Amino acid sequence: MHKVNVKYNFLVKVRDKNIIRRLGKKMEVRLKNLSKHFGKVKAVNNFNLEINDGEFVALLGPSGCGKTTTLLMIAGIYKPTTGDIYFGEKIVNEVLPKDRKIGMVFQSYALYPHMTVLDNIVFPLKLQKTPRDERERRANEVAELVQIEELLDRKPAQLSGGQQQRVALCRALVKKPDILLLDEPLSNLDAKLRTLMRAELKRLQKRLGITTIFVTHDQVEAMTMSDKIALLQLGELQQYSSSDELYNRPENLFVAGFIGSPPMNLIDVFLEQAEEQFLLKNEYITVDIPSKIGKLIQSRSQDNEIVLGIRPEDIKIDHKKGKEAEVYVIEPMGMQVLVTAKLGNLQIKVLTAPPFIKKMGENVKLHFNTNKIHLFDKNTERSLLLN
Repeated sequence: MHKVNVKYNFLVKVRDKNIIRRLGKKMEVRLKNLSKHFGKVKAVNNFNLEINDGEFVALLGPSGCGKTTTLLMIAGIYKPTTGDIYFGEKIVNEVLPKDRKIGMVFQSYALYPHMTVLDNIVFPLKLQKTPRDERERRANEVAELVQIEELLDRKPAQLSGGQQQRVALCRALVKKPDILLLDEPLSNLDAKLRTLMRAELKRLQKRLGITTIFVTHDQVEAMTMSDKIALLQLGELQQYSSSDELYNRPENLFVAGFIGSPPMNLIDVFLEQAEEQFLLKNEYITVDIPSKIGKLIQSRSQDNEIVLGIRPEDIKIDHKKGKEAEVYVIEPMGMQVLVTAKLGNLQIKVLTAPPFIKKMGENVKLHFNTNKIHLFDKNTERSLLLN
């Protein structure tokens, strides 16, 4: 039995390599000074991005930040107001969508209800006048790849949401695209299925090695699936880096507040110096910081108004030392407990391990881990600790 499994796994790997070899070619994507304006509205403004061959990149941000507009410009559905889109070394601004060698999966899946799964998958090949035998061979290959080969005779109405998502993915892959574009393809699935499909989609993308651009407003999807994340706000790129970089080294206040669930605590403070001692203070808290950091802040900040950032997991509820605060809300989360504590008018989020024995209205002491703090200029909103 063991030998049979080894042989089967080997055959799967060989089959996948053959499919990889037939699916598209190496492709880098570069956006240079890309803008899209709708009248006076700047949906995307001077956007620069480089995506390496085979990377899985997420365009992340709140509604209206320009992520879908950017994807539609890459697809050729929208024409840029200014700037250029490169596929490899070629500018594709004037290339029609059908000639860009892209595969696209929409949020709604956009399946034809009167067609079978097979007919939905091969429809792009029919438009290309691909011979019938070739159409069916390629459809069977991609259906096997995403494990829906037994569903080819069904209609979309007979499928679950996850199965419909796989059909839409097959339709995109059957064209052997150089680039795969995904516009919030998991948002219509329930939470359990969304978690399953996140893992499967990530695994499939790695097996195929196809350059993939993924639009989402869900930071968990972006952080768990992608190699890099481009975080946008009001049409402008805020930071482009890995999940770890976004979480641990946010470049500005927007990134710090957007990434993380629960979000980072952001507290307005003033920098004060007494000889070689530096303090971050406001009416309710005082945080002692190393002189090296204090001097760095002085050299980079326009004035002494600072925003102190600290994540909930970097605050300890310590009964021996710290600033006394009132327990305002307790939210059990299984492996952790989210505690909201009040310091005067400040509400501080703290993640702690269960059991949490204090009750609402009782007092605790909060201790900040000063090795984990983030500091931002109040005026520019840029990080004061990053180069």
